[in-house]
Amino acid sequence: MSWAETLRAAVEAIRAHRLRSALTMVGIVIGISSVVLTVGLGQGAQREVEDQISALGSNLLIVSPGSSTDSAGVRGGFGSASTLTVGDAAAIADEDVAPDVEAVAPVSSSQTSLIAGESNWTTSLIGTTTSWQDVRARELASGRFFTDSELERGAEVVVLGPDTASELFERGSPVGQDITIAGSRATVIGVLASTGSSASGSSEDDVAVVPLSTAQAITGTTSTSVSTIYVEARTGDTLAAAYQEIQALLLTGHGVSATDADFSISTQESLVETANATNRTLTVLLGGVAGISLLVGGIGVMNIMLVSVTERIREIGLRKALGATPSVIGRQFLVEASVLGLAGGAIGVMVAVVGAQTLPALIDQPVSLSAVAVTAALGTSLALGVGFGVYPATRAARLTPIDALRSD
Repeated sequence: MSWAETLRAAVEAIRAHRLRSALTMVGIVIGISSVVLTVGLGQGAQREVEDQISALGSNLLIVSPGSSTDSAGVRGGFGSASTLTVGDAAAIADEDVAPDVEAVAPVSSSQTSLIAGESNWTTSLIGTTTSWQDVRARELASGRFFTDSELERGAEVVVLGPDTASELFERGSPVGQDITIAGSRATVIGVLASTGSSASGSSEDDVAVVPLSTAQAITGTTSTSVSTIYVEARTGDTLAAAYQEIQALLLTGHGVSATDADFSISTQESLVETANATNRTLTVLLGGVAGISLLVGGIGVMNIMLVSVTERIREIGLRKALGATPSVIGRQFLVEASVLGLAGGAIGVMVAVVGAQTLPALIDQPVSLSAVAVTAALGTSLALGVGFGVYPATRAARLTPIDALRSD
């Protein structure tokens, strides 16, 4: 009996019990679709995290101040101290001191109220330099960014984030309009393009960016301290070298050792690794739950194949009496189980594809299906059919013709 004849006989046997075969495949369909969608959700979440962190800027290093301690001995969290200054940013920007640094953008950040006509909005006021736009890889939707000349003279200009602009101006272009920032007048000269990302719990699209000198005038401070220094390395390959140069520079400049450093430096890689580690853990847990349904589906295949062997004992005996070898009998039942598994896997993949198209709109979470995951799912379903069909096939092959023909 050839393989083609064996396959045709297996398909005919499955078609003869359509409802039973369909119910048998349900477990595999649920398991395969669940596993594929779980992996897709995990990959989609990882890609979304990578895209959002990439939107923070290319080859980015984030230098933050250390923690502070008040008079009562209560220590604040990281970033609560005022240990970073404009001078530190200037030193980092020195090509002789840090040759692997491309650009530096010191940032002074505070919450403030903006007023435009009858509209008001509280947002993050960012005082920075002209290099901020390049370091943070931000595009402009309209208007322009402020210039070095405006930075030097503390010009009363502001660039709004898209969310901030939409809250203050319902109609018309914000560019050229005047707003009030903490009691000071400023002219909107540009609106940033949306990134759809966030950092430190705040939206990157809800900001008001002004020259650093203007921010100091608005807040009434003469301090040169900054809340963050963003540093762009020349290339991704020199990111580690730039990290070492900045760390050595600040340790020396602040007169501290690495064990009691009053600053911290983070990279995008560390952020990506942390976020993806969490996503991978959740994916493994959910995948394990989905794998249980696959196991149940495989047991269902074994159960049905054992029933099929019992029902067809006389057929097996007759075929053996006519010369069919045990390997031929075993192969037929093994092929039947494999067809059930593969068919259930194919249907499960189709369900997963439909789910990948509809789920993002329902749960606001991307689902990324890969050819590798789909191929692995089909391979797993086939392996389930083969693995759980071995015992029934072996049992059928071991039946003796006399015992089989005696069966009622």
